[in-house]
Amino acid sequence: MTRSTTSRGRVVWRNAILVLLLALIGAAVWGWRDFSRFGDAPLGVSASGESIDIGRGSSFKEIVGQLRAQRLSNASPLYWRLLAVQMHVTGRLHAGEYATPVGITPRQLLASMAAGKVLQRNFTIVDGWTFRDVLAALAKADKLRHDTAGLGDAAIMQKIGAAGEQPEGRFLPESYAYVKGDSDLDVLKRAHAAMARTLDELWPQRDKDLPLAAPYDALILASIVEKETGRADERAKIAGVFVRRLQNHMLLQTDPSVIYGMGDSYQGKIHKSDLTTDTPYNTYTRPGLPPTPIAMPGKPAIMAALHPEPGTALYFVAKGDGTHVFADTLDQQNSNVACYQLKHCNP
Repeated sequence: MTRSTTSRGRVVWRNAILVLLLALIGAAVWGWRDFSRFGDAPLGVSASGESIDIGRGSSFKEIVGQLRAQRLSNASPLYWRLLAVQMHVTGRLHAGEYATPVGITPRQLLASMAAGKVLQRNFTIVDGWTFRDVLAALAKADKLRHDTAGLGDAAIMQKIGAAGEQPEGRFLPESYAYVKGDSDLDVLKRAHAAMARTLDELWPQRDKDLPLAAPYDALILASIVEKETGRADERAKIAGVFVRRLQNHMLLQTDPSVIYGMGDSYQGKIHKSDLTTDTPYNTYTRPGLPPTPIAMPGKPAIMAALHPEPGTALYFVAKGDGTHVFADTLDQQNSNVACYQLKHCNP
Protein backbone atom coordinates (compact mmCIF):
# COMPACT_ATOMS: atom_id res chain seq x y z
CA MET A 1 0.00 0.00 0.00
CA THR A 2 1.44 3.31 -1.04
CA ARG A 3 1.79 6.31 1.23
CA SER A 4 -0.78 8.23 -0.81
CA THR A 5 -3.29 5.42 -0.40
CA THR A 6 -2.80 5.40 3.39
CA SER A 7 -3.20 9.16 3.52
CA ARG A 8 -6.43 9.02 1.56
CA GLY A 9 -7.73 6.34 3.94
CA ARG A 10 -7.04 8.51 6.93
CA VAL A 11 -8.85 11.42 5.35
CA VAL A 12 -11.87 9.24 4.67
CA TRP A 13 -11.93 8.07 8.28
CA ARG A 14 -11.54 11.59 9.60
CA ASN A 15 -14.36 12.79 7.36
CA ALA A 16 -16.56 9.88 8.43
CA ILE A 17 -15.91 10.60 12.10
CA LEU A 18 -16.60 14.30 11.53
CA VAL A 19 -19.85 13.51 9.77
CA LEU A 20 -20.83 11.19 12.60
CA LEU A 21 -19.98 13.81 15.21
CA LEU A 22 -21.93 16.44 13.33
CA ALA A 23 -24.85 14.03 13.05
CA LEU A 24 -24.70 13.32 16.78
CA ILE A 25 -24.51 17.00 17.60
CA GLY A 26 -27.39 17.71 15.23
CA ALA A 27 -29.44 14.92 16.81
CA ALA A 28 -28.64 16.23 20.28
CA VAL A 29 -29.64 19.79 19.31
CA TRP A 30 -32.82 18.53 17.69
CA GLY A 31 -33.58 16.31 20.71
CA TRP A 32 -33.02 19.17 23.16
CA ARG A 33 -35.21 21.50 21.14
CA ASP A 34 -37.90 18.83 20.89
CA PHE A 35 -37.67 18.15 24.63
CA SER A 36 -37.87 21.89 25.38
CA ARG A 37 -40.87 22.21 23.08
CA PHE A 38 -42.51 19.25 24.82
CA GLY A 39 -42.28 20.83 28.28
CA ASP A 40 -44.13 23.98 27.26
CA ALA A 41 -46.47 22.67 24.56
CA PRO A 42 -50.16 22.15 25.47
CA LEU A 43 -51.23 18.63 26.34
CA GLY A 44 -53.82 16.88 24.22
CA VAL A 45 -56.86 18.06 26.20
CA SER A 46 -59.91 17.78 23.98
CA ALA A 47 -62.51 19.47 26.18
CA SER A 48 -62.81 21.57 29.32
CA GLY A 49 -63.61 19.78 32.55
CA GLU A 50 -61.15 16.92 32.04
CA SER A 51 -58.99 15.71 34.92
CA ILE A 52 -56.49 13.02 35.83
CA ASP A 53 -56.83 11.03 39.03
CA ILE A 54 -53.54 9.81 40.50
CA GLY A 55 -54.00 6.95 42.94
CA ARG A 56 -52.01 6.62 46.15
CA GLY A 57 -48.71 4.86 45.67
CA SER A 58 -48.61 5.38 41.90
CA SER A 59 -45.10 5.24 40.46
CA PHE A 60 -43.82 7.84 38.04
CA LYS A 61 -44.03 5.25 35.28
CA GLU A 62 -47.67 4.57 36.15
CA ILE A 63 -48.47 8.28 36.14
CA VAL A 64 -46.99 8.71 32.66
CA GLY A 65 -48.80 5.57 31.54
CA GLN A 66 -52.07 7.05 32.76
CA LEU A 67 -51.42 10.28 30.86
CA ARG A 68 -50.84 8.25 27.71
CA ALA A 69 -53.88 6.04 28.35
CA GLN A 70 -56.09 9.14 28.65
CA ARG A 71 -54.52 10.43 25.41
CA LEU A 72 -53.31 13.55 27.15
CA SER A 73 -49.76 12.90 25.95
CA ASN A 74 -48.04 10.64 23.42
CA ALA A 75 -44.57 11.91 24.31
CA SER A 76 -41.79 9.53 25.26
CA PRO A 77 -41.75 8.55 28.95
CA LEU A 78 -38.08 9.61 28.83
CA TYR A 79 -39.18 13.20 28.14
CA TRP A 80 -41.45 13.14 31.20
CA ARG A 81 -38.64 11.71 33.32
CA LEU A 82 -36.15 14.33 32.12
CA LEU A 83 -38.66 17.13 32.72
CA ALA A 84 -39.30 15.90 36.27
CA VAL A 85 -35.55 15.79 36.92
CA GLN A 86 -35.12 19.27 35.46
CA MET A 87 -37.90 20.58 37.73
CA HIS A 88 -36.56 18.69 40.77
CA VAL A 89 -39.94 17.02 41.36
CA THR A 90 -39.04 13.38 40.88
CA GLY A 91 -40.51 11.45 43.80
CA ARG A 92 -42.47 14.49 44.99
CA LEU A 93 -45.68 14.05 43.02
CA HIS A 94 -48.80 13.84 45.20
CA ALA A 95 -51.78 11.56 44.72
CA GLY A 96 -55.14 13.14 43.97
CA GLU A 97 -57.33 14.48 41.21
CA TYR A 98 -55.83 17.24 39.07
CA ALA A 99 -57.54 19.54 36.61
CA THR A 100 -56.32 19.40 33.02
CA PRO A 101 -57.80 22.52 31.44
CA VAL A 102 -57.38 23.20 27.75
CA GLY A 103 -53.90 24.63 27.17
CA ILE A 104 -52.18 23.13 30.23
CA THR A 105 -48.55 22.11 29.60
CA PRO A 106 -46.55 19.16 30.98
CA ARG A 107 -44.49 21.60 33.06
CA GLN A 108 -47.62 23.15 34.59
CA LEU A 109 -49.17 19.75 35.31
CA LEU A 110 -46.05 18.44 37.06
CA ALA A 111 -45.85 21.68 39.07
CA SER A 112 -49.45 21.21 40.22
CA MET A 113 -48.81 17.59 41.18
CA ALA A 114 -45.65 18.53 43.08
CA ALA A 115 -47.52 21.27 44.97
CA GLY A 116 -50.53 19.04 45.64
CA LYS A 117 -52.90 21.50 43.97
CA VAL A 118 -55.70 18.97 43.64
CA LEU A 119 -58.88 19.81 41.80
CA GLN A 120 -61.46 21.58 43.95
CA ARG A 121 -65.19 21.62 43.30
CA ASN A 122 -67.81 23.81 44.90
CA PHE A 123 -71.06 22.87 46.56
CA THR A 124 -73.46 25.79 47.00
CA ILE A 125 -76.28 25.97 49.52
CA VAL A 126 -78.84 28.36 48.06
CA ASP A 127 -80.61 30.92 50.25
CA GLY A 128 -84.05 29.59 51.07
CA TRP A 129 -83.31 25.91 50.53
CA THR A 130 -84.74 23.47 53.04
CA PHE A 131 -82.66 20.74 54.61
CA ARG A 132 -84.34 18.29 52.24
CA ASP A 133 -83.17 20.42 49.31
CA VAL A 134 -79.61 20.42 50.67
CA LEU A 135 -79.54 16.63 51.02
CA ALA A 136 -80.94 16.16 47.51
CA ALA A 137 -78.27 18.42 46.04
CA LEU A 138 -75.49 16.71 48.02
CA ALA A 139 -76.64 13.35 46.65
CA LYS A 140 -75.99 14.68 43.12
CA ALA A 141 -72.65 16.34 43.87
CA ASP A 142 -69.87 14.97 41.67
CA LYS A 143 -66.90 13.18 43.27
CA LEU A 144 -68.32 13.61 46.78
CA ARG A 145 -68.60 10.62 49.11
CA HIS A 146 -72.27 10.20 50.07
CA ASP A 147 -72.11 9.14 53.71
CA THR A 148 -75.53 10.62 54.56
CA ALA A 149 -77.30 8.05 52.39
CA GLY A 150 -79.78 6.12 54.49
CA LEU A 151 -79.28 8.29 57.57
CA GLY A 152 -82.13 10.14 59.30
CA ASP A 153 -81.91 13.77 60.36
CA ALA A 154 -80.99 12.94 63.96
CA ALA A 155 -78.20 10.60 62.88
CA ILE A 156 -76.78 13.19 60.48
CA MET A 157 -76.72 15.86 63.17
CA GLN A 158 -75.00 13.46 65.54
CA LYS A 159 -72.39 12.62 62.90
CA ILE A 160 -71.47 16.30 62.45
CA GLY A 161 -71.24 16.92 66.19
CA ALA A 162 -74.60 18.65 66.65
CA ALA A 163 -76.59 15.94 68.40
CA GLY A 164 -80.04 17.00 69.53
CA GLU A 165 -80.34 19.93 67.10
CA GLN A 166 -83.02 20.14 64.43
CA PRO A 167 -81.24 20.52 61.07
CA GLU A 168 -83.56 23.03 59.43
CA GLY A 169 -81.97 26.47 59.15
CA ARG A 170 -78.67 25.38 60.70
CA PHE A 171 -76.50 25.51 57.56
CA LEU A 172 -75.29 28.80 56.12
CA PRO A 173 -76.06 29.35 52.43
CA GLU A 174 -72.78 29.91 50.58
CA SER A 175 -70.29 27.91 48.49
CA TYR A 176 -68.06 25.26 50.05
CA ALA A 177 -65.01 23.87 48.26
CA TYR A 178 -64.29 20.15 48.39
CA VAL A 179 -61.98 17.64 46.73
CA LYS A 180 -62.58 14.12 45.48
CA GLY A 181 -63.00 11.76 48.42
CA ASP A 182 -64.42 14.33 50.81
CA SER A 183 -67.69 13.34 52.49
CA ASP A 184 -71.02 15.14 52.32
CA LEU A 185 -70.81 15.08 56.12
CA ASP A 186 -67.64 17.18 55.85
CA VAL A 187 -69.52 19.80 53.82
CA LEU A 188 -72.44 19.81 56.26
CA LYS A 189 -70.11 20.17 59.23
CA ARG A 190 -68.45 23.21 57.68
CA ALA A 191 -71.78 24.80 56.74
CA HIS A 192 -73.10 24.19 60.25
CA ALA A 193 -70.01 25.80 61.79
CA ALA A 194 -70.33 28.75 59.39
CA MET A 195 -73.91 29.39 60.51
CA ALA A 196 -72.92 29.14 64.17
CA ARG A 197 -70.12 31.68 63.62
CA THR A 198 -72.48 34.01 61.79
CA LEU A 199 -75.02 33.96 64.61
CA ASP A 200 -72.28 34.44 67.21
CA GLU A 201 -71.07 37.48 65.29
CA LEU A 202 -74.41 39.11 64.51
CA TRP A 203 -76.53 38.37 67.61
CA PRO A 204 -74.63 40.72 69.98
CA GLN A 205 -75.09 43.58 67.47
CA ARG A 206 -78.91 43.21 67.30
CA ASP A 207 -81.30 46.12 67.79
CA LYS A 208 -82.59 46.68 71.30
CA ASP A 209 -86.01 45.49 72.48
CA LEU A 210 -86.49 42.83 69.83
CA PRO A 211 -89.06 40.16 70.78
CA LEU A 212 -86.41 37.49 70.26
CA ALA A 213 -85.12 35.61 73.29
CA ALA A 214 -82.18 33.81 71.69
CA PRO A 215 -80.16 33.54 68.46
CA TYR A 216 -82.30 30.56 67.45
CA ASP A 217 -85.37 32.83 67.46
CA ALA A 218 -83.55 35.16 65.09
CA LEU A 219 -82.78 32.19 62.85
CA ILE A 220 -86.46 31.23 62.77
CA LEU A 221 -87.57 34.78 61.95
CA ALA A 222 -84.86 35.14 59.33
CA SER A 223 -86.02 31.94 57.61
CA ILE A 224 -89.53 33.38 57.33
CA VAL A 225 -88.18 36.62 55.89
CA GLU A 226 -86.07 34.58 53.44
CA LYS A 227 -89.12 32.71 52.15
CA GLU A 228 -91.32 35.81 52.00
CA THR A 229 -89.05 37.85 49.74
CA GLY A 230 -85.88 37.63 47.73
CA ARG A 231 -85.63 41.39 47.34
CA ALA A 232 -82.84 43.08 49.25
CA ASP A 233 -84.82 46.32 49.56
CA GLU A 234 -87.76 44.57 51.27
CA ARG A 235 -86.15 42.20 53.75
CA ALA A 236 -85.83 44.66 56.64
CA LYS A 237 -89.30 46.08 55.95
CA ILE A 238 -90.92 42.63 56.06
CA ALA A 239 -88.92 41.75 59.16
CA GLY A 240 -90.29 44.94 60.73
CA VAL A 241 -93.86 43.81 60.08
CA PHE A 242 -93.30 40.48 61.82
CA VAL A 243 -91.46 42.06 64.75
CA ARG A 244 -94.35 44.48 65.34
CA ARG A 245 -96.88 41.67 65.11
CA LEU A 246 -94.91 39.72 67.72
CA GLN A 247 -94.72 42.79 69.95
CA ASN A 248 -98.48 43.33 69.61
CA HIS A 249 -99.22 39.62 70.27
CA MET A 250 -100.73 39.23 66.81
CA LEU A 251 -100.63 36.00 64.81
CA LEU A 252 -97.84 36.07 62.25
CA GLN A 253 -100.10 34.62 59.52
CA THR A 254 -97.24 33.82 57.14
CA ASP A 255 -98.05 31.41 54.32
CA PRO A 256 -94.52 29.98 53.87
CA SER A 257 -94.62 28.62 57.42
CA VAL A 258 -98.02 27.02 56.78
CA ILE A 259 -96.69 25.46 53.58
CA TYR A 260 -93.66 24.07 55.41
CA GLY A 261 -95.97 22.45 57.97
CA MET A 262 -98.02 20.85 55.21
CA GLY A 263 -95.02 18.81 54.06
CA ASP A 264 -95.66 16.55 51.07
CA SER A 265 -99.37 17.40 51.04
CA TYR A 266 -98.54 20.80 49.57
CA GLN A 267 -99.05 20.61 45.81
CA GLY A 268 -98.15 24.14 44.75
CA LYS A 269 -101.25 25.97 45.90
CA ILE A 270 -102.47 26.90 49.35
CA HIS A 271 -106.20 26.74 50.12
CA LYS A 272 -108.33 28.38 52.77
CA SER A 273 -108.75 25.02 54.49
CA ASP A 274 -104.97 24.78 54.81
CA LEU A 275 -104.95 28.00 56.80
CA THR A 276 -107.37 26.56 59.35
CA THR A 277 -105.80 23.11 59.61
CA ASP A 278 -103.65 23.21 62.71
CA THR A 279 -99.99 22.13 62.56
CA PRO A 280 -97.04 23.25 64.69
CA TYR A 281 -96.11 25.55 61.78
CA ASN A 282 -99.54 27.05 61.13
CA THR A 283 -99.04 30.68 62.12
CA TYR A 284 -102.74 31.35 61.45
CA THR A 285 -103.75 29.03 64.30
CA ARG A 286 -100.75 29.26 66.66
CA PRO A 287 -99.21 32.40 68.18
CA GLY A 288 -95.56 33.34 68.11
CA LEU A 289 -92.77 31.92 66.01
CA PRO A 290 -92.94 28.39 64.57
CA PRO A 291 -90.91 25.80 66.48
CA THR A 292 -87.98 25.69 64.02
CA PRO A 293 -86.74 27.61 60.99
CA ILE A 294 -88.53 26.78 57.76
CA ALA A 295 -85.50 27.14 55.47
CA MET A 296 -81.84 28.09 55.35
CA PRO A 297 -81.67 31.88 55.71
CA GLY A 298 -78.77 33.73 54.19
CA LYS A 299 -76.78 36.34 56.08
CA PRO A 300 -78.81 39.26 54.59
CA ALA A 301 -82.05 37.75 55.94
CA ILE A 302 -80.47 37.25 59.37
CA MET A 303 -79.30 40.86 59.32
CA ALA A 304 -82.85 41.96 58.48
CA ALA A 305 -84.30 39.95 61.37
CA LEU A 306 -81.83 41.54 63.80
CA HIS A 307 -82.19 45.05 62.35
CA PRO A 308 -85.81 45.36 61.20
CA GLU A 309 -86.93 48.57 59.56
CA PRO A 310 -88.95 50.85 61.86
CA GLY A 311 -92.48 51.72 60.80
CA THR A 312 -96.17 51.21 61.46
CA ALA A 313 -97.11 48.59 58.86
CA LEU A 314 -98.63 45.39 60.24
CA TYR A 315 -99.61 43.75 56.94
CA PHE A 316 -98.26 43.17 53.44
CA VAL A 317 -99.41 41.40 50.30
CA ALA A 318 -97.59 40.36 47.14
CA LYS A 319 -98.26 42.55 44.11
CA GLY A 320 -97.45 39.79 41.64
CA ASP A 321 -94.27 41.39 40.32
CA GLY A 322 -91.94 40.26 43.09
CA THR A 323 -92.64 43.27 45.30
CA HIS A 324 -95.12 43.82 48.13
CA VAL A 325 -97.51 46.54 49.21
CA PHE A 326 -97.69 47.31 52.93
CA ALA A 327 -100.61 48.40 55.10
CA ASP A 328 -101.11 49.74 58.62
CA THR A 329 -104.71 48.60 59.11
CA LEU A 330 -106.77 45.53 58.28
CA ASP A 331 -109.07 47.64 56.08
CA GLN A 332 -106.09 48.78 54.02
CA GLN A 333 -104.84 45.21 53.82
CA ASN A 334 -108.22 43.92 52.63
CA SER A 335 -108.30 46.61 49.97
CA ASN A 336 -104.79 45.67 48.83
CA VAL A 337 -105.67 41.97 48.73
CA ALA A 338 -108.74 42.74 46.61
CA CYS A 339 -106.65 44.80 44.22
CA TYR A 340 -103.49 42.74 43.86
CA GLN A 341 -104.74 39.21 44.53
CA LEU A 342 -108.34 39.32 43.29
CA LYS A 343 -107.73 42.05 40.67
CA HIS A 344 -110.64 44.15 41.96
CA CYS A 345 -108.91 47.49 42.28
CA ASN A 346 -110.95 50.57 43.17
CA PRO A 347 -110.56 53.41 40.66
